[in-house]
Amino acid sequence: MKKELFKSLIALTQGELPFERMEREIVLPEQPDSIITVPGVRRAGKSSLLMLAVNRLLDAGVKKEQILWINFDDERLADIKTEELDEVLAAYREMFPDIPLKNVYMFFDEIQNVSGWDLFVLRVFKSYCPHVYVTGSNAKLLSAEISTALRGWTLDYEMLPLSFREYCRFRKVNIYSPLETDEAKRNIAIDEYIHNGGFPNVVLTEDRSVRLKRLQGYFNTMLFRDLVERHKIKSTEALRYFLKRIMTNLTKPTSVNTIYNDMRSMGLSISKDDLYDWADWAVEAYMFVRFPKYTASLVKENQSLRKYYVIDNGLRQAVLMPHSSDDGKLLENTVALELFRRRGASKKLFYWQGKHECDFVVQNEETVEQLVQVSWALDDETTRRRELDGLKEAAQATHCSRLTIVTREHNEIIQDGAYTIKAISIKDWLSHNAEFHANKEENLAGFKKL
Repeated sequence: MKKELFKSLIALTQGELPFERMEREIVLPEQPDSIITVPGVRRAGKSSLLMLAVNRLLDAGVKKEQILWINFDDERLADIKTEELDEVLAAYREMFPDIPLKNVYMFFDEIQNVSGWDLFVLRVFKSYCPHVYVTGSNAKLLSAEISTALRGWTLDYEMLPLSFREYCRFRKVNIYSPLETDEAKRNIAIDEYIHNGGFPNVVLTEDRSVRLKRLQGYFNTMLFRDLVERHKIKSTEALRYFLKRIMTNLTKPTSVNTIYNDMRSMGLSISKDDLYDWADWAVEAYMFVRFPKYTASLVKENQSLRKYYVIDNGLRQAVLMPHSSDDGKLLENTVALELFRRRGASKKLFYWQGKHECDFVVQNEETVEQLVQVSWALDDETTRRRELDGLKEAAQATHCSRLTIVTREHNEIIQDGAYTIKAISIKDWLSHNAEFHANKEENLAGFKKL
């Protein structure tokens, strides 16, 4: 019975090809030498990324019959046993006896729902098919656990909410056009992006009340499935309060101990160790990203307070519904997520705190390659001086000369003593994968379009 069901699922998917999906910046390899896995936050488009990979394969000449796609989130597969996974291969062989498995591209969506899936995937990859792609839910298996389960045979492509460049593509905004009308659309888009975030289905939803309901639904799913159910957490309301406190403290070093004392004073019975665990698990589930304080000592780094940033601005706004403007915090969170997106495998992200503060320290292997401040505006001289002093102090300590201030809409080259500092608007900084100077026209030719 399972074999016939697999035949039906394979044929159904092949009949839908090519998939209708918006392009993303991440491109999965067509001829991988590892098992491709796609970890990331819920609803960011992990399955869609696999679909885009299928479309590229078809464009490259791969036949529809060579695509084997199974979504194990199908309720008809809820009771599937480990030994029945072989029926996937048997079903395909019977459907296409003339196509060797080595020429097939296998896509397994939510396969972590099946016990013993990892041994099956490893056997398929090592013995039959070198083209295997896997996604999974954070409620079942996290990125680090996937890598462990598959014995290090994986290559991860992390999926996050839309970048601003992707956001403009989804909203049909021309990000490079010099026309004044398109510039006006980009100005509207950057304000929407900062406040509404980049979850794909939310971006494509025009009705504000529907957007809020979707985002609140995302939060509740993360809360219950990725945290409460996965880790058997009993104090649901205490967990909800704790997560909201972290969201409220955005852009500042967060003391779990302070939150613990506040919760105890409210009569909530919870241990401090529980709160540290909850913070770790929320980061593992991609609800937050966090940066430690920059220091030359690994021990001090591990002991330092962390800065937490929410994985999506719209998610935070929908959960907290703040009464006052949080524009400065949302701007810094936007920069944090973009730095996290750009970091690659060799970079680490920190914040600097000494006599002054610097929002972001970007370390590439052993060298600090960039320092970034975030300021809504630089018109006020006190604010301007504070941002510059923080950059200069961090630069002296890290020996970094690439200094940047990301603002809401200000572009300027600032010379402060021996330091050259680039102030750049968030729209321009997000529009490209590299920074450019205040003179846009002089630099636009150097940037590759999507």
